[in-house]
Amino acid sequence: MAGLLPVMALAQDAAEQALTEGEALMTDAQRSQQRIDQLDDATREALNRYRQAIQQKDQLADYSKQLAEMVQSQRRELEDLQAQLATIEETQAEVMPLLQRMLNSLEQFIELDLPFLEDERADRLAQLKELMIRPEVTVAEKYRRVLEAYQIESDYGRTLEAWRGNLEVGGSQRVVEFLRLGRLMLFYQTLDGHSQGYWNATAQQWEALPAGYNRVLAQGLGIARQQQTAAMLRLPLPPVSEQGAVQ
Repeated sequence: MAGLLPVMALAQDAAEQALTEGEALMTDAQRSQQRIDQLDDATREALNRYRQAIQQKDQLADYSKQLAEMVQSQRRELEDLQAQLATIEETQAEVMPLLQRMLNSLEQFIELDLPFLEDERADRLAQLKELMIRPEVTVAEKYRRVLEAYQIESDYGRTLEAWRGNLEVGGSQRVVEFLRLGRLMLFYQTLDGHSQGYWNATAQQWEALPAGYNRVLAQGLGIARQQQTAAMLRLPLPPVSEQGAVQ
């Protein structure tokens, strides 16, 4: 027994040493596993960052392509606008002289026409002349206004109209009633109905009418004001020329 004690002591020391080494190995293994886990996390994080970078690169590439297309489209639109501006400038250079000629023709026509609504028509011409020289007004608006004036003048030829105004009768200014039959004839009658006359376009002057026309003129004035029903009026008309008959 005394001889076995040293052997047993040695065996116990060896077992304790083996246990200690085993625990140390397990500790090292755990630390190694932790390092591996940390490496796996870092690898996954790096992989995710890489994937995100690839995705962002693709998105930036698509965005850059869209921007390039937008720039190209805007460049084409700018070229179209420049071409349109050049066309507009050319059109304005052509239209403005045309509008001025139309305005001059309208003014001459009014001067040669029957002398009715002279103040109103003169004011319209004056406004148009002022409009033509205003740079802030578009050519389209100027064109519209000139055509509107032409339409108004054209409508005068198809209407029966009566109004009150001043006229020199017998050497003195008097208030009279005017009656216009389209552009065919222009008559007047004093308020008391005792004097009446018509505009002689050939002689370019007012001439008196016999007293026999006072009732028919009064009737015509009532029809023009829609105070009487329409009826045939026996009023003097200008003679029809041979040229007019042929036309």
